[in-house]
Amino acid sequence: MDPGPMDTHSPGYLVARSVYSDPVFQEENEKKEIVKKTIQERFQKNCSCTSRRALLIVKSFFPVLDWLPKYRWKEWIVNDIISGVSTGLVGTLQGLAFALLAAVPVGYGLYSSFFPILTYFILGTSKHISVGPFPVTSLMVGTVVLSMVPDAKFVMQSNTTGLNSTIINTAARDAARIMVSGTLSFLIGIIQLVFGIFQIGFIVRYLADPLVGGFTTAAAFQVFVTQVKQMLNVPTNNYNGVLSIIYTIRDIFLNISKTNIADLIAGLLTLVVCVGVKEINDRYKHILRVPIPIEVLVTIVATGISYGANLALKYNAGIIRTIPSGFIPPMTPDVSMFSDLFSSAFSIGIVAYAVAVSVGKVYATKHSYSINGNQEFIAFGISNMFGGAFSCFVATTALSRTAVQESTGGRTQIAGIISAGIVLIAIVALGRLLEPLQKSVLAAIVIANLKGMFWQVFDVPPLWRQNKWDAVIWVFACIASIILGLDLGLLAAVIFGLLTIVLRVQFPSCGALGNVPGTDLYKEVKKYKTVVEPEGIKIVRFSSSLFYGNIDGLRNCINKIVGFDVVRVFTKRTKALRKISRLIKKGQLRTTKNGIISDAGTDNEAFEPEDEMEDPEAEQNEEVQVKEVEVRVDWSSELPVKVNVPKVSIHSLIFDFGQISFLDVVAVRSMKLIYKEFKRIDVDVYIAACDDHVYKKMQDCFFFDDQVKPDIFFLTVHDAVLYIEDFRKHMDGRDPLLEKISLMQESKEPLEFTDAELINPDLDAQEAALRRLAS
Repeated sequence: MDPGPMDTHSPGYLVARSVYSDPVFQEENEKKEIVKKTIQERFQKNCSCTSRRALLIVKSFFPVLDWLPKYRWKEWIVNDIISGVSTGLVGTLQGLAFALLAAVPVGYGLYSSFFPILTYFILGTSKHISVGPFPVTSLMVGTVVLSMVPDAKFVMQSNTTGLNSTIINTAARDAARIMVSGTLSFLIGIIQLVFGIFQIGFIVRYLADPLVGGFTTAAAFQVFVTQVKQMLNVPTNNYNGVLSIIYTIRDIFLNISKTNIADLIAGLLTLVVCVGVKEINDRYKHILRVPIPIEVLVTIVATGISYGANLALKYNAGIIRTIPSGFIPPMTPDVSMFSDLFSSAFSIGIVAYAVAVSVGKVYATKHSYSINGNQEFIAFGISNMFGGAFSCFVATTALSRTAVQESTGGRTQIAGIISAGIVLIAIVALGRLLEPLQKSVLAAIVIANLKGMFWQVFDVPPLWRQNKWDAVIWVFACIASIILGLDLGLLAAVIFGLLTIVLRVQFPSCGALGNVPGTDLYKEVKKYKTVVEPEGIKIVRFSSSLFYGNIDGLRNCINKIVGFDVVRVFTKRTKALRKISRLIKKGQLRTTKNGIISDAGTDNEAFEPEDEMEDPEAEQNEEVQVKEVEVRVDWSSELPVKVNVPKVSIHSLIFDFGQISFLDVVAVRSMKLIYKEFKRIDVDVYIAACDDHVYKKMQDCFFFDDQVKPDIFFLTVHDAVLYIEDFRKHMDGRDPLLEKISLMQESKEPLEFTDAELINPDLDAQEAALRRLAS
């Protein structure tokens, strides 16, 4: 039942209780005793084995044993068959196309669309993702392959026409590239498997959505450039590293006159048709039971035209030429390459996993189930090791292919197995039929599938309005990945993202709180018109954990809120007291019976310039031969010496620790020093809403001593305010806010101030020296 709109005049409530300081609350509410388990007890619990526990462990490693027995064959099998066939057709064409990005023969794209699905079916926890090549990771693999196996290594002399010329040994080059891509995939699988076994799935949390968005958009741009080169069929050099994409664009424009018109026309027609039909599929997906498989249709037509018109011979069009039929035997990865490939394997493996898990979570949320991040690491790790042994390049998931599998009614990974069956048919029987297909057609199919990634650019304006830091991360990740290359760009984006977190923590927001009249609520004074600051009390809220990096920010915040610098106030008061003592010694000032300083009737010589040079030794040797009396100085009134002492308009300072979840040792020591600095100028310091583990951390770091007591801690800000108001009410009846200084008169003892007792080892050397001057 819909409760309707919330009543803005909801019933109020009244709570009557005592004011709780932390010690009082602990006395009335006993804590539970938490007994930590020993290592032996934990080992026994985790390693104990029952039949039920063993079954759960087996099911966690092999999720197929959990969901397959529950499969509703009569209800779901038809949908999974339709979905599997549709996804298999798309996967076949995408496998061929993405192989161009990976810089390996296109037939190996079919293997990459087949083998990883077999193991993921058994080990994966997502029911909807379509496992196989992805353009971003394929391009990253291609970058590594081209850097390890450039064409220049396979140039050889040829004199078949009677003239010496150079040709490239493509057979040897392709074999070497296949070895590199397969070894890279195997190493990526090892890294992912290790991460899964040691439960390191949390590492992907550092790839925030804005970072992934900017990175994939940059990758889409790089994919676009490389595929435009294929569509034009122009010669370019292979570049890697910083500015490689810029150099590629330069070569394309320098060789634009060498464009193959047949490839350009075929590519443009394919691109227009694919983009147009995909738009129809998106717009009318509620009507179309199965999306129009436009990639398949275009491929069939383009292959027929290329074969019938003999475009390769007549127009020198770039075609696939050779697709091996059947399977090749497993290969042994070249372990000697691991050291050269490790950094690239790490970044590609993390990106592949992040893409797969993020897509999987979207569909898991939509269909009300969950996926296990660590098990996904294991599933993709074994899938990539298995695929690498069969010369596949890295597998993850493709957004468009997964969307087809889910939108056509796919329920489980049985749809994935059926799609693998369609790819298998292409590998065994249909591969050779696609040999006349132009590479420009495959390039156009790749570009048509980049629309979703390019459209992420439109996320930036709303992201800027929501959170400027996230928008900056998006833009930085995109630009860095374009300029530095995908691997270095990803690393730079991660480091930049972490840096923004440090900056946000180091410079958090801080504000003064006031009371909402008639309530126990406290809000920031600068944001609300009705809140009122309690008289003589300042309440400081710091919206971040405290550590060595932002403790200076807290100090600046305190000075800004209270309106004075506590160290400067103490220094000026000490200087004023020193001058007063000198004038009393000279007889130019005297004290009354009640200790109030009065003028002795001398001339204006008592008003000494504030910046006069003083002799510390002389001041330390000063002795006043007078009897001991109590002298009270009202710092809010005019002083008999010319020292500009800042006014202190507060008597209490409250720190709201409600948003502080962590303190380090430096922060605890600094808080203790801040407490003592304010106490020196008669400002009481209290801490409210401190979490138990923060309180314990302060206790462990020796925050409490003879001067700092636990009773300065209160459960809420309102508790602290009520306590202060009650305390001040009783104090005002006995003694005003005055500083008492004991002066020694008519004795041989040097002048001493009661403030000298507050000197402690926590004060810095400069302040301690200043105190000694005042004594």
